[in-house]
Amino acid sequence: MDNLASIKHLICIASGKGGVGKSTTAVNLAIALQQQGFKVGLLDADIYGPSQPLMLGVRSGTRPKIVDGQYMEPVVAHNIESNSMGYLVEGSTAMVWRAPMIVGAFNQMLRNTLWSDLDYLIIDMPPGTGDIQLSLSQSVKLTGAVIVTTPQDVALLDARKGIEMFRKVDVPLLGVVENMGVHVCSSCGHAEAIFGEGGGQQLAHDYGVSVIGSLPLDLSIREHTDAGTPILIAHPDGTVASAYHDLARSLVARVAELERESSSPASISVTDD
Repeated sequence: MDNLASIKHLICIASGKGGVGKSTTAVNLAIALQQQGFKVGLLDADIYGPSQPLMLGVRSGTRPKIVDGQYMEPVVAHNIESNSMGYLVEGSTAMVWRAPMIVGAFNQMLRNTLWSDLDYLIIDMPPGTGDIQLSLSQSVKLTGAVIVTTPQDVALLDARKGIEMFRKVDVPLLGVVENMGVHVCSSCGHAEAIFGEGGGQQLAHDYGVSVIGSLPLDLSIREHTDAGTPILIAHPDGTVASAYHDLARSLVARVAELERESSSPASISVTDD
């Protein structure tokens, strides 16, 4: 039984390091896609530090329904199908597992979840370039990966490692998301690039890809994801939500572009030489 056969696009949301807002980007991107009319799933692949159940506002103690002793029905929140290690263990449980156990748990969640006919399965990857990243890229055909970074130099350095890893395993890079770019003071309206500026654009330029999203540093994003009502649910018509919708539209356009490229017939040039 191949539970992935009915999924049109598998998209990795990745980062070179933690703390750049990758999981927040993943959940808001998933909701933006759903609000734009797509059928979307969200897999929390961070086995050590699952955060999507909290961000989706799923009640503590919620467990996937088990079917035939091995398959899991996804937990639905905000019209998004989801699965996470956070549904399978208590929140305070430390996952003191070696790499083979981590990879095995991830593959079970990916393949044994009864996903429906999804347009997009967004996979919130753990930070770094470790076993789960390699296992996923080698075991399933991914549509592509999105790299999330902040403009600061240390994040950009690690983001480059993430890009290089996906290139080595032949996973298309869909683009770079520059997160926490500009902060606008809620009192005076002054805009300031606290973590620097231009880093995401330089990274994209160096690797011949596009910046498909520029997201602000805004307190409301953190507040609403912590409360389980992501900003696109709490304020769907606000300026911050608009930035995530722009990201979703850019992602859809980039995926369509890749599909056209892959379906274009190869041309043969004939000369008199």
